[in-house]
Amino acid sequence: MRAELDAIDLKILRELQREGRMTNVELAERVGISAPPCLRRVRKLEEGGVIEGYHAMLNARKLGYDLVAFCMVGLKHQSEVQLKAFAQATSDWTVVRQAWIMSGESDFLLHCAAENLTQFQDFVIEVLTAHENVDTVKTMLTIRQVKKSGMVEI
Repeated sequence: MRAELDAIDLKILRELQREGRMTNVELAERVGISAPPCLRRVRKLEEGGVIEGYHAMLNARKLGYDLVAFCMVGLKHQSEVQLKAFAQATSDWTVVRQAWIMSGESDFLLHCAAENLTQFQDFVIEVLTAHENVDTVKTMLTIRQVKKSGMVEI
């Protein structure tokens, strides 16, 4: 269900996506309203789940994570219970940074970041393919990221 947002709400979201660390006073100035109603609007957007949180975008390579890969995972069984169980398992795997349930050829797409190829291979062999419900795994190593937006078009 799409949230009902007016032009001011959309301006607030655009500004927060660009720079989430600004003060409420600065945000209010940028969107053209006073600080108290701006804060109320931001809180309403947070409470409504439109704003899910705030975080810093980190450079994984500078922190020692040189390998980024994707894994397409096919499960043996796709019941709701099995899908939920596998989704829960991904939350415990630190190599997996993001996970999606998919339609089509694979059941899950996993975005992985590892320090090196050995760490990634160990994860795939010892953890991922060893999972009781995993049937197939196709891995794709990335060469270079060419776009990193992380933002929703508003």
